[in-house]
Amino acid sequence: MPDSEPLDLAPEATVPSGDGHAEPAASPVPFSVPRATHPRPVPKRARVDHPSLFFNRELSWLDFNWRVLAQSFDDRTPLLERLRFLAIAASNFDEFFRKRVGALKMQHAAGVASRTPDGRTPEQQLVLCRSSALTFFETMNATWQHTLAPLLAEHGVEIVAYERLDAEERRRLDRHFQQHVFPVLTPLAVDPGHPFPFISDLSLSFAVQLRHPKRGTEHFARLKVPTARGRWLALDEPHRFLPLEDLIRHNMPDLFRGMEIVSAHLFRITRSVETGRDDDDDDGETLVEIIEDELRERRFAPVVRLEVEASMPSPVRALLQEELGLSAGDVYESETLLDLSGLMPLANLPLPDLQFPSFEPVVPVRLSRSRDTSDGIFGVIREGDLLVHHPFESFRGSVQRFLEEAAADEQVVAIKQTLYRTSDDSPIVAALMRAAEAGKQVAVLVEVQARFDEANNLEHIERLEKAGVHVTYGVVGLKTHAKVILVVREEEDGLRTYSHFGTGNYHPRTARLYTDLGLFTARPELGSDLVNLFHYLTGYAPEQHYKRLLVAPRDVRKAFIECIRLEAAAARRGEPARIVAKMNALDDVPIIEELYKASAAGVEIDLIIRGHCRLRPGLERFSSTIRVRSILGRFLEHSRVFYFENGGEPRVFIGSADWQRRNLDDRVETIVEVDDEKVRNRLVRLLGLCLDDTRQSWTLAEDGTYTLLYPKTEAEAVGIHNRLMERAHLRKIEEDAPWDIG
Repeated sequence: MPDSEPLDLAPEATVPSGDGHAEPAASPVPFSVPRATHPRPVPKRARVDHPSLFFNRELSWLDFNWRVLAQSFDDRTPLLERLRFLAIAASNFDEFFRKRVGALKMQHAAGVASRTPDGRTPEQQLVLCRSSALTFFETMNATWQHTLAPLLAEHGVEIVAYERLDAEERRRLDRHFQQHVFPVLTPLAVDPGHPFPFISDLSLSFAVQLRHPKRGTEHFARLKVPTARGRWLALDEPHRFLPLEDLIRHNMPDLFRGMEIVSAHLFRITRSVETGRDDDDDDGETLVEIIEDELRERRFAPVVRLEVEASMPSPVRALLQEELGLSAGDVYESETLLDLSGLMPLANLPLPDLQFPSFEPVVPVRLSRSRDTSDGIFGVIREGDLLVHHPFESFRGSVQRFLEEAAADEQVVAIKQTLYRTSDDSPIVAALMRAAEAGKQVAVLVEVQARFDEANNLEHIERLEKAGVHVTYGVVGLKTHAKVILVVREEEDGLRTYSHFGTGNYHPRTARLYTDLGLFTARPELGSDLVNLFHYLTGYAPEQHYKRLLVAPRDVRKAFIECIRLEAAAARRGEPARIVAKMNALDDVPIIEELYKASAAGVEIDLIIRGHCRLRPGLERFSSTIRVRSILGRFLEHSRVFYFENGGEPRVFIGSADWQRRNLDDRVETIVEVDDEKVRNRLVRLLGLCLDDTRQSWTLAEDGTYTLLYPKTEAEAVGIHNRLMERAHLRKIEEDAPWDIG
């Protein structure tokens, strides 16, 4: 595969020119990344639906994770943060196999022959994924082994081998093994009387070859490494650690007394999260029962990947492959530590010089002045719409405060909210419970189908119901991904609604890590729309009518296509036409086709897409006026903002939906148009800051190559996250003049 070659550490650099486009720089970029996507040449007479006009979604996702991994190469980033990005990339890579590869394998096994928009079958995608994933796996391991581990050791952070311990350290750790590890270990023999044991997803295990010294017979055993209480054993020096698996390996004779240990090698498996369960065949089960069944089934889902130490003997590897039902192409060999995602605790070591400078979100200016007023946050919202931007502005001082004041306010009669993901000890859930216990009407839709959060959400449901909250689990056949809160308050002139529309989950911890937007408003038409939306979500009222709110799957795609077509019509008339859209991912084919048509008409289009993207920019006749960039940095870009020129009267939208097919067809999503001029100007300014960024931005070429914008000097590097943190502490985050969208 020509584009999946060993990492080149000195490719050509780029620097933004005055018009915002990239030009070669004088000094080299310190890294580049391989390309997984493989677009085909575009035929001369191709139509907008031709497969050559689309990148493959799975390969584009791998390209996104290359950009994440690239953060660990960048020596402008503090060392422990580079380690954090490596661990994130490793965790993302695990999820790719669990979700993407698992789904492709199921399709292939079922004989699915249908092709993706880029014209590939499941089998073809699996072949391409394997080739790029192998290069990624090798580069990730080499980055740890040859770059980050040596650099960390220079700063006193070191993972040491057992052989390098002195005699006293060995004695102390051997005692620790006998007292705290040995009693927990459970070797499992494999022989005619003991079938091959169940191996849990993403667990570390030893494959042990044994020989009976008298009989000469050979045996096999599996030994799980118990990492639940921590994997890194601290030595006397504060930041030196021994891996738990290394201590077990060197004390293994105590586990197999009377046997000779021929070999002991680590392995790790990845299971699919796709169970293949037919949701239509539920035998009358409730949605919660279906999810509980699926969680049980997922434990035994097919294995899709086997990671092994490179030195593992061939017979042992062959045994594992056979018992797990894998081919040689499903095996990934490592010359270093298995499970690099497990390095995350080391990134949290108390070494501030090796981490990003600390940052504390600020309370929005308008809210900071309202603590002592009788109406608190509700009085502020009545004065005019309020936009908050996390993590630069405090989630605790805005969204959490909104719910906590609503729970305590005697004039509040009802609270309604959607919950997709939240924290284990969520203050949001606690506030909702207090509100219900105080006699308020509280209705919460908890999405039990939120991937990887199902068990957590089931626990929230139980707690909420015990407190008297009316809980529903979602709309059958759809996930509810909308992020909305409705508070109904009894005031002098009657009932008044207060609404919150968000782009991110009501999750206090991720609100400090993800960039998200939230709009507070007391506009009655939006409150009325939310009342109708909750009637749809919690009852039997599918035929709702909304005055201002866009709700998927009913009308979000239709509304966005109409906006795109209006821009195309303006361009054909020779009028200014402009689209700027910021989202997490873009894969919806009808939207992409409309963007191609708009570009052909002359519309200037900038797309700010953090993750995967099926659209090919820069193609003559189709996308020559479309530019795509991806922003990655200290915070995870998660907000969704959509701008349309609209003949000089711009329309700006925010909400929970990306331009992905699943968001537009398979989920309940909300998009709200911003009517307040100050809020709209602030959002336009935010888009401008994204397009001005020269520190964290990667530009996408028509062949799928992502190039990092890299100025000649650090002084020229303008990173959006640093700019927004600085403006937040200068209390200027709400005071920007509108940016010329150009």
